[in-house]
Amino acid sequence: VQLQASGGGLVQAGGSLRLSCAASGRTFSNNAMGWFRQAPGKEREFVSTINWSGGNTYYADSVKGRFTISRDNAKNTVYLQMNSLEPEDTAVYYCGAGRGSYGSSRLNGYAYWGQGTLVTVSS
Repeated sequence: VQLQASGGGLVQAGGSLRLSCAASGRTFSNNAMGWFRQAPGKEREFVSTINWSGGNTYYADSVKGRFTISRDNAKNTVYLQMNSLEPEDTAVYYCGAGRGSYGSSRLNGYAYWGQGTLVTVSS
């Protein structure tokens, strides 16, 4: 089982990026998916989660209104559209596959993790 995150890069403040997380080895269409991030010297923190069908989403307060999570179960892929990026969003972003069908903001709610993709927002 592998989760491959991509789409990170360097962007100026106010810009946008779209992260993708493609799963292989098994289908996750019945699992929640989530995004977390880890800034240098900080713990990994919750960003967003989406339930198995895509009908329910949840966001950290720090990204609410700026980030949008979505999924395409036919492609076994989850996305994170990030708009109005701020320097404080700079971090390595990780995708996770949930243990159940409904999302969690807790690290232990996820059974599989991708390798991370670096997002750097310059001021």
